Amino acid sequence: MVIFDIDGVVRDVGGSYRRALADTVEHFTQGKYRPTPEDIDRLKSEGTWNNDWEASQELIKRYLQSHPPEIPKDNPDNSPVTYPEIVQFFQSRYRGSDPENWNGYICSEPLLVEPAYLESLTQAGIKWGFFSGATRGSAEFVLTKRLGLSSPVLVAMEDAPGKPNPTGLFQTVAILADQTPHLASNLDPNPEPVIYLGDTVADLYTVNQARQQQPARTWIGVGILPPHVQTTPASAQIYAQTLETAGAAIVLENMQKLTPEIIQSLIMANPQISE
Repeated sequence: MVIFDIDGVVRDVGGSYRRALADTVEHFTQGKYRPTPEDIDRLKSEGTWNNDWEASQELIKRYLQSHPPEIPKDNPDNSPVTYPEIVQFFQSRYRGSDPENWNGYICSEPLLVEPAYLESLTQAGIKWGFFSGATRGSAEFVLTKRLGLSSPVLVAMEDAPGKPNPTGLFQTVAILADQTPHLASNLDPNPEPVIYLGDTVADLYTVNQARQQQPARTWIGVGILPPHVQTTPASAQIYAQTLETAGAAIVLENMQKLTPEIIQSLIMANPQISE
């Protein structure tokens, strides 16, 4: 089985999710701090900030802790920004102003995969699906409306705890195996190997935790370099090293480079990966 993350793997979110994140932090720091792509990468390299709403909140908190704001006379309580306010502002940028017909940054996300690649996996007898920290609406927008996939296997934000908790990965595997999570994890005498592709440390930590919780199955993490780090060889190399340190068996420039032949070689080289 091959399971894909979506953001940074299926679509380029450098000008959408990351732009909305930077907009949000800048807005709630009154224009005093706009995180750079490197700032965001450093935060995500900690492995616990896969959710961009939470990442926005954390960057705002860290900035305000190091730059205490002046207490305005008309707001002596200096009420802190709330999480719902952060989410609302973020979504106003990412999805746009029309809740029915999205017109925000999401509409201009470059795709990083062609449907023909996924069909090639099917023809090779490889099961595939998606496990993403994106909302279901956002994930379905790219998978069904942009890529034209019909009812793809998808576990999204609303369906499972955030990464690196591996519950959502287990759920995706269970759907692909057409089994209940309990049967898929405990009673399958010959569990199929699972390869999970992601572009962040949290994605690879998820694979590591899956391996610890279900050691009978072979779990392989594949790192993907998101487009924003491929602008220079140096930045790509540094990011690749970060993913390898987090547990990636291999790091690729694009998900479509994971061919059936490479999949087979990874499985043969990693029949059982131990910590």
